Amino acid sequence: MSGRARNHDKLQVRLGYRFADPDLLDRALTHSSAISPAKRIERSYQRLEFLGDRVLGLVVADMLYRRYPKANEGELSRTLNTLVRKETCAVIARQLNLGAEMNLGESEARTGGADKEAILGDITEAVIGAIYCDGGLGKAYEFVERMFEEFLEGGNANRADAKTTLQEWAQARGLEPPTYTQSARTGPDHAPEFTISVTLGDYDALSATGPSKKIAEHKAAEAFLIRQKVWQENR
Repeated sequence: MSGRARNHDKLQVRLGYRFADPDLLDRALTHSSAISPAKRIERSYQRLEFLGDRVLGLVVADMLYRRYPKANEGELSRTLNTLVRKETCAVIARQLNLGAEMNLGESEARTGGADKEAILGDITEAVIGAIYCDGGLGKAYEFVERMFEEFLEGGNANRADAKTTLQEWAQARGLEPPTYTQSARTGPDHAPEFTISVTLGDYDALSATGPSKKIAEHKAAEAFLIRQKVWQENR
């Protein structure tokens, strides 16, 4: 296991939450590769991730329900799925620099586990689960609301998934599905910015940037839909 400080004091400041039981936070940051097989269920983040995933879904669903009173069930569901996916959680993990705090086995650390999208997404959910266990739903709600607020901005609750919409639009016109190509990556490892270009048929390619490849792809698809007047800006 990597030699991390077990109290994670600076991380708790970034989280905006001080744990009564710091062991919960340490467990939320511990990958199964750092634990012997006999203790993985007890000591790794997996059970907390399971719990945090459900807490995250509940809190974001409540936020959407209150914020968008005119959105129907389908619109709310699509937005919920966009907000709670692993890619969004990984962005938040990078904002909080969770990768630097993780307990990883040697082989996982050597292969870049601290920057893997799936692991970072899992860790964010595990931290949410740990806050819920330590401080209750109210504290978990405050954390999720603070960290996910930026992803609710822009009035996107009434929009379907941009990539899905663009693919359906292309199919309706007999076109091949759009292709997404990374053209640039900038910024430090803990806060990267990806530039993605979307190409579709004979239309001019269009690029967008985002803190993960998936988010940049969705932004590019959304910009394409707006340019073609399928969607209106800030709809």
